Amino acid sequence: MTVPRCVVNTDRRPERVPEPAGVDVLRFHEALPGYRPTPLHTLQVAGADVHVKDESDRFGLPAFKILGASWAVERALAADPATTMLVAASAGNHGRAVARAAAQRGVACRILLPRAVSRARADLIIGEGAQVTRVDGDYDAAVAAAGRAAGEVGVAVISDTGTAPSASWVVDGYTTLFREAAAQAAGPFGVVIVPIGVGSLAASAVRVASHQRPPAAVIGVEPVAAACVTASLAAGRPVTVATPGTALAGMDCATPSAAAWPVLRAGLTGTITVRDSEAHGAMRDLAHHGIVAGDCGAATLAALHVLSADGCCGTLRDVTRFDRSTRVLCVSSEGASDPVTYAAIVGSR
Repeated sequence: MTVPRCVVNTDRRPERVPEPAGVDVLRFHEALPGYRPTPLHTLQVAGADVHVKDESDRFGLPAFKILGASWAVERALAADPATTMLVAASAGNHGRAVARAAAQRGVACRILLPRAVSRARADLIIGEGAQVTRVDGDYDAAVAAAGRAAGEVGVAVISDTGTAPSASWVVDGYTTLFREAAAQAAGPFGVVIVPIGVGSLAASAVRVASHQRPPAAVIGVEPVAAACVTASLAAGRPVTVATPGTALAGMDCATPSAAAWPVLRAGLTGTITVRDSEAHGAMRDLAHHGIVAGDCGAATLAALHVLSADGCCGTLRDVTRFDRSTRVLCVSSEGASDPVTYAAIVGSR
């Protein structure tokens, strides 16, 4: 199947997008030891000012995921104080974040990883004190294995996808990122570009952007090899796509989250797909500006280049009213979450 470069969501119904989580989530994060807002950098890209939300150091971890994981763990332990084990499926960053949150709360943790996840990512999770189990198959297989653990006594599954309550709590937790960006900027954003994966971060972006005044357009970014939300928008329903593999490990997802999909369908303006090589080029561009961004983090800048210059994106540019005067927020969702791979890519100029 040929994956389109740009897709406009023709089924948008912004009035159906729920409001974002309340400020109690932000206050929760502000009260955690080591809290500080992550930087918002301003770059010149294609003649326009572009703001990059840099998530390379969030509570000492190289990705935004701890925002959702910490809030979901807080809610899960409040719901069942007898919990003794947290279980999560992950491609790397979510698992490490859950492991960190578990250690901080004195709870055991088991992380289920797809077989293809690098040894470096697995070792970082083990370093947080978690038990790592490899699952034969892709991310969906790991999610299914985590779901089966939900019936075990004393176990709480902290999932960022599916129908479990934690999937919605994770979306709520991510709103802190967008509340920070709004406070740091000199004015409202016109376009927000965000990585998709299973869609939880993008759903959080949609909820915040849809209720700012004026509302912002939200563009989701996917790898060409794992464009599950792009395919789902085309089908008008969630679909599962083949995932032959991509360097963008955190977005190597075959199925949109059931918790995120209704929000994405109602409020996502469109999607852009990027190649691994384009994300790697954006990693090097951001490094030139002193910003450490992994594959998934740099994908949003790669997508901005596509939006600016690719003839296939004309309709999406029209819908978003994108031009050089547009205030753009690119979410750089991770830093060097796989340091070995990062060094190989950024050092290859």
